[in-house]
Amino acid sequence: MVQVESLTKCYGRQMAVDDVSFTVATGDVVGLLGPNGAGKSTILRILSAYLPATSGTVRIAGLDVATQSEAVRRRIGYMPENNPLHPEMRVREYLKFRGRLKGLGIAESRRRVDQVTEECGLTDVSHRIIGTLSKGYRQRVGLADALVHSPDLIILDEPTIGLDPHQIRSVRAMIQSLGQSRTVLLSSHILSEVEATCRRVLILYEGRVVAADTAENLRRRVSGGTVVAEIAAPLETLRDCWTACPGVERVDLAAVDGGYVRCRFEATAGQDLRAEVFQTVVRHGWALRS
Repeated sequence: MVQVESLTKCYGRQMAVDDVSFTVATGDVVGLLGPNGAGKSTILRILSAYLPATSGTVRIAGLDVATQSEAVRRRIGYMPENNPLHPEMRVREYLKFRGRLKGLGIAESRRRVDQVTEECGLTDVSHRIIGTLSKGYRQRVGLADALVHSPDLIILDEPTIGLDPHQIRSVRAMIQSLGQSRTVLLSSHILSEVEATCRRVLILYEGRVVAADTAENLRRRVSGGTVVAEIAAPLETLRDCWTACPGVERVDLAAVDGGYVRCRFEATAGQDLRAEVFQTVVRHGWALRS
C-alpha cells in the first residue's frame, strides 16, 4: 500500500527527515513512534501530498505522490494533528460538505455520512453544532471526515493528543476497529498509544528510522534496560548480592537518606530484572521504598 524510499526533507539547513525508507502492507496498522521533532508529522504530510519532499520517492497504491497527487488524495483519508473543523457547522452538514468536496455525489454523500456517523459513534450528536462538542467528539468528527470517501489508507497524526483518559480509550477502540478493514498509519510520541493500536512500529529519532518491528519483538529486544530501586540494606551486602545475580550486567550503588541505598541495575540483553529485584528484596526481608 505504501512504499517510501530514501525520503529526505530539509527546511533550509535543517534536516527534518533523513533518508527514510519503509513499507506498509495493505490491511496493516503501523505506528510512527518518536519524540517531538523526530520527523513524524513531516513524513505524514509528505504522504498525504500536503508537503513536497526534498528527495526520495513515495508511492501509495502504486501512485507517485509527487506526480500523481490528485489521484493519491482520492485514496487517502488524512486527519492532521490540529484537526481543523468548521465550528459553526452542524456535524452532519459538515460531513456532507466534506464528502462533496472529495468527489461524492449528493446521494452517495448522504449514504456515506449515514455510515460514518454510525461507525464513529456520532449518531446522537449528528445535528449538534461542532463548536459545542467536547474535544473527544471533535476527534470523532475528524475521523469521520477522513473516512467519508472510503479511502484505502487512513493517516492519523497524534489522534489522541489533548484527550482525557476516557476519550483516549474510545478513540483507540475506534482505530482498532478501523484496522480490521483498512490500512492505517498513525503517529504518536506515546509508547502505550502505539502498543495499544498498532501491529507494527517504526521508531524515529532525529529524522531517521532507528528500529522497525512488531511491538512485541521490539519489547523483547529492549527488555530489562535500566532498573532503579531504593532498598534499605547494608551497601556491601547489596553489592555482593547483586554482583552474583544472573541477568545483572552492572550495578551502581549510592547511599541515600533514611538508610536506603539507590541501586541502578543494567540488565543483560533479553532480561527483565523487575520481578527478580522484588523477589530478592522479599526473600531477604529488606524494605523497598521505590
